[in-house]
Amino acid sequence: MLCGHGSRSQSAVDEFANLAARLPEHLPPDWQMEYGYLEFANPVIRDGLDRLRDRGCTRIVAVPGMLFAAMHSKNDIPTVLSTYAATHGIEVSYGRELGVDPKMIAAAGDRIAAAVAEADATHGPVPAHDTCLVVIGRGASDPDANANVAKVARMLWEGMGFGWCEIGYSGVTFPLVEPCLEHVAKLGYRRVIVFPYFLFSGILIDRIYGFTDRVATAHPGIEWVKAGYLNNHPGVLATFAERATEQLGETPPPNCQMCKYRTQVLGFEAEVGAVQESHHHHVEGQGAQAPGSTVADCTLCDTFCTGECRLAPEAPTHDPAQAHPHEHHHDHDHRPAHHHPHADGHQHHGHHHDHGHGHQHDHDHGHHHAPYPHADHPLGPESARRKKV
Repeated sequence: MLCGHGSRSQSAVDEFANLAARLPEHLPPDWQMEYGYLEFANPVIRDGLDRLRDRGCTRIVAVPGMLFAAMHSKNDIPTVLSTYAATHGIEVSYGRELGVDPKMIAAAGDRIAAAVAEADATHGPVPAHDTCLVVIGRGASDPDANANVAKVARMLWEGMGFGWCEIGYSGVTFPLVEPCLEHVAKLGYRRVIVFPYFLFSGILIDRIYGFTDRVATAHPGIEWVKAGYLNNHPGVLATFAERATEQLGETPPPNCQMCKYRTQVLGFEAEVGAVQESHHHHVEGQGAQAPGSTVADCTLCDTFCTGECRLAPEAPTHDPAQAHPHEHHHDHDHRPAHHHPHADGHQHHGHHHDHGHGHQHDHDHGHHHAPYPHADHPLGPESARRKKV
């Protein structure tokens, strides 16, 4: 069972479905395979699980369709899986995210090399030492996921021998795309390669390329190259297959070893033992054409999503997954004793909900998560606050 995030972008949904269609050829021939999405798109995860159960499957190995382990893969998806397993009395195990893997690094290197080759053919070659690589990750409130982007970037930098490398993020943390690229423009490199370390297209890819064009216009003396994202590269497919089959080994690898919910991580110590539950039921299966899906619906952006809606939650937004203007009030007692075994191996990821703590759902829809400690960082979300010109 391949568990995707889902998107309001139809192209992203189509790309994920295409990858899912190609995955069975990398799995054992007698396996059944389905996919589903956590939010926005259809089919939802529960639908895929139903199809597998209807075919007589008595054990399901689930894999998060995500690059790194942050809230969605550590929290939301396991909650859906655990609830389904308990409801239907079926065994559902949960594997690792794609993570930092040699096959993924090789796939990323291929995307960057293809962009370099095209730029060389169009504008003439530029030595690697005169080139700056910029790796843009998703960005999360989880430092473990953000740190893995930096590790991937270092491995690409050192492996390919570029003159310099910088790391930026499309949202939540810092530096965001525009301040990152503005900084790079000051470094004096002839060519800058902007590589989104993303699986699929969507609003955030548009954001990365949009800011690249904006900064390129302001710095015409630099050659700006936009590399392609990972998509269904053979290395991605092989890694997904491995994340499924390794769950049947004698000692399956543990998932999310640096989890802020069970380990005291610098700056995030208060989140150890925090109650976790999925909060995407309100956008489950809405579809990519739901109201608020496009830039045309937003009064804050022109041609691409800048992320400014995160700073103006009362304003119209085309990115509700970011802004959440419709509050979800969940009054949780975040007790340190909350169970969080994290499925070291073949068990459920294990965000068990000990609901004897006065779990009040005052559904006016606004989940109160622990605040990101650096939300006011000048190179983070605040950098999106700018007037239209």
